[in-house]
Amino acid sequence: MRALLVATTNRHKLEELQTIFSDLPYQLLSLHDLHIDLDVEETGTTFQENSALKALTYARISGVLTLADDSGLEIDALGGEPGVYSARFAGRNTPYEERFRIIYERLHAQKELSPAPWTARFRCVITIAEANGYHQSVDGALEGYVADAPCGEHGFGYDPIVYVPAFGKTCAELEPAVKNRISHRGVAARHARALLESWPQSSSSHV
Repeated sequence: MRALLVATTNRHKLEELQTIFSDLPYQLLSLHDLHIDLDVEETGTTFQENSALKALTYARISGVLTLADDSGLEIDALGGEPGVYSARFAGRNTPYEERFRIIYERLHAQKELSPAPWTARFRCVITIAEANGYHQSVDGALEGYVADAPCGEHGFGYDPIVYVPAFGKTCAELEPAVKNRISHRGVAARHARALLESWPQSSSSHV
């Protein structure tokens, strides 16, 4: 069984991936497991650039096959914001309730130019990288709208304000199993799973 470092400190992401990869021949390790406290600065301008930067950096310093992702919310009426800055929007430590308030304030301020419904999507790019620099990236997206108001107790992050028309609910109202199946991260993770299923158990073939 090969070790796979999941380069995140987000417990929710780790749990989702553990479920999706549960029957694969990989032992999932966290940054905490390997005593890595380096915080890789996300200097990329796209989700792909940031996910690759993180995966390659952590793979190099750990010597372990590494998976990293970058994801966020794109709101068309706001020019794609918060986008790659989703985790840092309005300040990294700003409560999500305050972030929601700011988003709604900005949307309502320009509703004459960009009236509701406000199209939006969650987007996720996952990169898997070897310590030698070989890497591959996959992506996933979940299309929806900005909800009229935050709603729901499940999920995390921006889930309460993203409404999924096919289910008539926000992401935070969906049961976790349903959300994992249709979410941007779930879609990208299943693509990543397909990569891992055929990924050599030794890195030598990628040198």
